[in-house]
Amino acid sequence: MSWLLGLLAIPLTLFILFIVPVWLWLHYRNKQSDSGQLNQQEMQQLAKLTDNVQKMKERIQVLEEILDEEQPNWRQR
Repeated sequence: MSWLLGLLAIPLTLFILFIVPVWLWLHYRNKQSDSGQLNQQEMQQLAKLTDNVQKMKERIQVLEEILDEEQPNWRQR
């Protein structure tokens, strides 16, 4: 059984010394670069969504005005 532990100790030591630090460095480097900043495509999508929300808001307001004229008590239903 001790020969098995000796056999596993070398690859495990190499993994801990070389692979884990590189893995952690790459992981946290990517986390740091994604720290809440939007890229260009996301900014464009956000601007488009903002425009769509404004258009929908205007349409809803017009529809409510039409309903107010045709059915004055529609909000009470």
